Amino acid sequence: MTDNHLTRIAAPEGVAPGTGYTHVVVGTGTFVAVSGQCAFDEEGVIVGAGDPDAQARQVFENLRRCLAAAGAGFDDVVKLTYFVTAMAHLPALRAARDAVIAPDRLPASSAVQVAALVHPDLLMEVEAFAVVPEPARS
Repeated sequence: MTDNHLTRIAAPEGVAPGTGYTHVVVGTGTFVAVSGQCAFDEEGVIVGAGDPDAQARQVFENLRRCLAAAGAGFDDVVKLTYFVTAMAHLPALRAARDAVIAPDRLPASSAVQVAALVHPDLLMEVEAFAVVPEPARS
């Protein structure tokens, strides 16, 4: 799929299609890197201790806010990296992602199980890379 500044290649020749992600995303514009976001609210309090669904929603809300600060949105995301303390948390992350990213605009992604995050009540962390279009020149 081609957007104004992004091209998504779901299954390159000779590569099996992925489920829930795009293998390759090519973009032109300004690169945006968003640090890993956890389920902290604006006061630094953990949202949803022990609840992967609540934490996933907060993580994606934090990603939305960070992307907006850079003039980007979820349509501009080219790569998500999921860090989870248990692979069982991936369905919650996918549901939160699917609530904000259309299925025809899925970014490339990786999922990594980690022993721990910065606080023992955190179940997940997600970082994002995005590309925003260059401003039009007059």
